[in-house]
Amino acid sequence: MLSVRHLLFVLSVSSVFALNVSAQESPKPGPEHQKLKELEGTWDATMKFGDAESKGTMIYKMDLGGLWLTSDFRGEFGGEKFAGKGLDGYDPAKKKYISVWVDSMITSPLMTEGTFDKEGKVLTQTGEGPGPDGKPMKMKMVTEHKGKDAMLFTMFAPGPDGKEAAMFSISYKRRK
Repeated sequence: MLSVRHLLFVLSVSSVFALNVSAQESPKPGPEHQKLKELEGTWDATMKFGDAESKGTMIYKMDLGGLWLTSDFRGEFGGEKFAGKGLDGYDPAKKKYISVWVDSMITSPLMTEGTFDKEGKVLTQTGEGPGPDGKPMKMKMVTEHKGKDAMLFTMFAPGPDGKEAAMFSISYKRRK
């Protein structure tokens, strides 16, 4: 049975915690989040991997109070159905855009961070994710915004010679 002293202690700790939580202001979306919001909509995708080409669709939507851009990709890759989901946001402490990506071909998330160029047209992110052998591999992703209705995504990773090489690219066109 709880003693009165124990009960008073629990109540006082709970009230201090409640005061601290209510005093904190929720984060608000900033201009960096607005940049992500510009991607909202449905995009037709053409993936190129060597000589192979396949089609897909990406749907972007701002969510979670306008702090996160969610992405939902559906398509085909190598003759098989392919699906992926992502979260993109902005970390004001790091002053970097951050991303988490998972898909139907990997069992560990790909986590990246990076910045836009001075013109705000090219986002370059780096991170580590599962390589073809399942082991962690350093990667670089470059997204070139070619107007408000087109962009080109390219993923780079170390090639057989250890030098950075393009692994694949995806051309996106906004569906009207």
